[in-house]
Amino acid sequence: MKTKAVLLATIALTMTACTTSRRDLASYEPGSDAACFDRASEPYTMVVDAHFHPKPFGGPAVPIDEVQGYLDRTGVRFVVYFGIGQVLEVNETCTYYLDCPGITALPSIKNDFANALEYDNFRDTRESMPANTLLSMTFMDLANPDDIVDTIALYDREYPGMFRWAGELNVIKQALLGNSHEPATIESIDGWSGFMEVLKERDIPVTLHSDLGNNDNPTEFVPLMQHVLKSYPDNKIVWAHMGLSKELTNMDPAQHIAIMREALDMAPNLMLDISWRVLYDTYFVNPRYAEMYTEFLNEYSDRILTGTDFVASRNKTFQVYKEEIDVVSRIHQGLSDEAFRNIALGQGFFDFVGLDYAAPQVCSG
Repeated sequence: MKTKAVLLATIALTMTACTTSRRDLASYEPGSDAACFDRASEPYTMVVDAHFHPKPFGGPAVPIDEVQGYLDRTGVRFVVYFGIGQVLEVNETCTYYLDCPGITALPSIKNDFANALEYDNFRDTRESMPANTLLSMTFMDLANPDDIVDTIALYDREYPGMFRWAGELNVIKQALLGNSHEPATIESIDGWSGFMEVLKERDIPVTLHSDLGNNDNPTEFVPLMQHVLKSYPDNKIVWAHMGLSKELTNMDPAQHIAIMREALDMAPNLMLDISWRVLYDTYFVNPRYAEMYTEFLNEYSDRILTGTDFVASRNKTFQVYKEEIDVVSRIHQGLSDEAFRNIALGQGFFDFVGLDYAAPQVCSG
């Protein structure tokens, strides 16, 4: 493990990630005889983007050939394609819900079907793909779950076997409250049993966005996620952003880490998603806090998933995605070699999903 001095120095770096020696997808196949990973000369950036939105909330998206190019150029070899579960009302001038207060954003199948059709057509035109891509079902309305099982059956008929993930689904997302988002309740969570059983039987993970709270009450919504984990212990659940949000910027990091630790210890099938730059911007910019989180990530490195939470609206360029990759990945620089392999190089993701891939070993010395 790196010394404290090295940790503080690397966390303070703001340079862009190294762009050399990016390994192709084949190098992660078992038996590929890939050379060990040299942290001194190879990129510290993520190999897995397990939280990626190829379509925006509204308006035009980046075309799929460009999206796949973004992944290829940044060295992302595994990606989970989320839809946008809350699609804005038809409004071509509005691409982001926070720019459109009062405009309804409700759960829909639109993004999921668009992703599936586009990806299926694109894949058919290629001999190989730069990134192993998993499609996710994002239509579920967690506050009103009665028709979810029937809609999954529709997905089965239209795109059999293509959807291998669920989410990002919103338990409580405060940022969307101004767009008619209806949070889940303890009672509605109890009504998830039908679709959660389907996901469990198919070994499909589900990514849940569930805010911890806000600056006035940092733990206001913690009981919701606790109830989910107690109610569905056999489901593979991913807690997006470690529960953080822009509405919560003053939480004591020791308290935050304690809540995450308790959740992981209580729920053996839970993974934490460190996507979005909220963790870095809120805590890792403080060297003392960075050390606390790095110690936690080292301890639970096989329970952590990486991602950008990038939303590919047409007004975003490759440089925007590249910056998001770099900022979120700076967290990796202080990790132990074991944690770096599990998190940055994706071994924890492969084990969680059951993919037949293997991260390279990190070079010793």
